[in-house]
Amino acid sequence: MPLTVSTSPPPRPLQRMLSDGLLAAGLSALVLALRGQRDARSAAAPLNAVSHWLWPAEALARDEASLRFTASGVIVHSLASMFWAAMFGWLQRRRRRPTAAAALADAAAISAVAAVVDLKLVPDRLTPGFEHRLHKGSLALVYGAFATGLALGGLLALRREQ
Repeated sequence: MPLTVSTSPPPRPLQRMLSDGLLAAGLSALVLALRGQRDARSAAAPLNAVSHWLWPAEALARDEASLRFTASGVIVHSLASMFWAAMFGWLQRRRRRPTAAAALADAAAISAVAAVVDLKLVPDRLTPGFEHRLHKGSLALVYGAFATGLALGGLLALRREQ
């Protein structure tokens, strides 16, 4: 099988942050909705809870999907995901020779750091909020989906560079 070399330049850090962040946000939001349906009997509840940054009391208790709570929760979740994707991109750029294994390891490491920061280190007002609506096992699945999204972004970037 012949190896093809891409003539397109590698994605810039901002492009990677956006693409990796949106992949991670999308996959983790899907898991938030699925686990919310199971744990809180509402797919919107964990996404609404993320908007507690904007509406502290109401967002954590809201079950119904709404523009105010659900959409703003998705936006906040996506922005936070892009922050962590920027950290992932920084790790990836520090590698002399990026590999698939490195992308997987970096994604797992960033997701683990994000979980510790989100759930243990920041003040309650800055937590993701969805931890109030999901069981602990579901939280692990959410952060696993987040890591998967980052890893997919890293693997796609490797493929583009080959």
